[in-house]
Amino acid sequence: MNLEYFKKWVKDELKIDLTAYKETQLHRRLLSLMSRIGVKTVEDYIKLLKTDNEQRQKFLDFVTINVTEFFRNPDIFDEFKNILLKEARSKQKLKIWSAACSIGAEPYSIAMILSSNNAGRGHRILATDIDTTILNKARTGVFTENEIKNIDGNLLTKYFTKEDSKYVINPSIKSMVTFKKHDLILDSYEKDFDVIVCRNVVIYFKQEIKDKIYHKFSQSLKSGGLLFVGATESIYNYRDFGFEKASTFIYKKL
Repeated sequence: MNLEYFKKWVKDELKIDLTAYKETQLHRRLLSLMSRIGVKTVEDYIKLLKTDNEQRQKFLDFVTINVTEFFRNPDIFDEFKNILLKEARSKQKLKIWSAACSIGAEPYSIAMILSSNNAGRGHRILATDIDTTILNKARTGVFTENEIKNIDGNLLTKYFTKEDSKYVINPSIKSMVTFKKHDLILDSYEKDFDVIVCRNVVIYFKQEIKDKIYHKFSQSLKSGGLLFVGATESIYNYRDFGFEKASTFIYKKL
């Protein structure tokens, strides 16, 4: 496989930098993806991606790791909830960033936590992802029964309306979240966040890319701001980025 040629085409045409991804893992997963659809060469796969919107979206899903859940890893999320509420009650407004938010389950989870606990008003939740199709789904706030399986019954009743077999999120929760396209590798970062949540994403990147992202997260956080990462993403060199540990997967900027 001419992986370098493919990476160049993806960066030129789709504006996604595959050089950030772990090479062996990328190669293996790409071969698996091509095999499933019966494509044998990179050139043929590129031709397919140029003409077939469905396969193009499947490739974007593959690259952008669109796997998410409401309140993902509930035990860990409960720890985050407790720390988040403490922050919310000590400040009038929080500026929160849910990075690589996929279908919006994560930022909506945060919005429900703040709303259901009467933890102040006027909080701003920015939710970003590289995939515009997924962002459009997130903006609708419409979810399947499988997608809402982790939501407590009381929250489900309070914040969702069932329409046929789908669950539609309450406008009050929807209005708390702003969705925007953003590439963690190529784009600049906003500043002055109180909380950044980025879970189960950077694990797919090379170490030097991870370090750059963590450094930029640190620069984007206010002093005392929190970074919440995934259950497989402990930052062992967190001091290099000006963090201290607030919990197992939560770091506080010094």
